Amino acid sequence: MTPKPSVVPLLGKNRVIPVLTLETPEEGLKVVRALAAGGVTVAEVTLRTARALEAIRVIADECPDVLVGAGTILSSKDIDAAMAAGAQFLVTPGTSPHLRDALRHAMIPVLPGAVTISEMLTLAEIGFTDLKFFPAGAAGGLEYLKSVAGPCPHLRFCPTGGVGPKNMAEYLALPNVIAVGGSWLTPKAAVEAGDWATLTRLAAEAQA
Repeated sequence: MTPKPSVVPLLGKNRVIPVLTLETPEEGLKVVRALAAGGVTVAEVTLRTARALEAIRVIADECPDVLVGAGTILSSKDIDAAMAAGAQFLVTPGTSPHLRDALRHAMIPVLPGAVTISEMLTLAEIGFTDLKFFPAGAAGGLEYLKSVAGPCPHLRFCPTGGVGPKNMAEYLALPNVIAVGGSWLTPKAAVEAGDWATLTRLAAEAQA
C-alpha cells in the first residue's frame, strides 16, 4: 500500500468545503470571492453543468488563493478533464472498481466516496485513507462514523449530504472527521439574486 496525497495540508484552516453547482464561470468567480471574503477559501465545483470545467479553469486562474477542486468525478475521463482544467483535488460520490483503478494514478489529492465498511477498507488497501462519506445523513451520520472509528482508526472522513449549520459542529468534533461538505453556504436564491453578502455572512459563520 502506497499512501496517497492527502487533501488535509491543502485545506489549511478550512474545515468546511462548499459544494458548488455553477452555471457559468462568471457566477463561479463571484461565488468564490464572496465565500473568500468570509474566510472560506476552498470550493468543490461539481461536474454537473455544461460549463463546470470552464468555471474550474477560471477560478484556478483568477483566484490563486482559493483551493478549487472538482466533484462528481465518475470516470477516468472526468479525472483527466478536471486536472487539465486546474483542479487541485478530486471528489467522487462513490467509487466503482474502474474508477478506483483510475484514481490510483491521479497526481493530486482525492476524496473517494465510500459508505460501507467494505468500500472503505478496499480503498484503504490501495492507499486512500481520507474518504468522502456520502450521503452522510441517509447512511447513519454521526453514529455511523463513531462506530467506524473503533475498527478503522486509520480512516478519516469528509461527510457530505445532510450536513448543515445545525449539525456541522458535531461532525467536526469527531476525531475521524477532517472536514465537512455541503451546499448550504451558497443558497440558490441568494446566488440567483446576486446577494453575495449573504454568502459572505454564511461563510464567516461557518468559519467561526
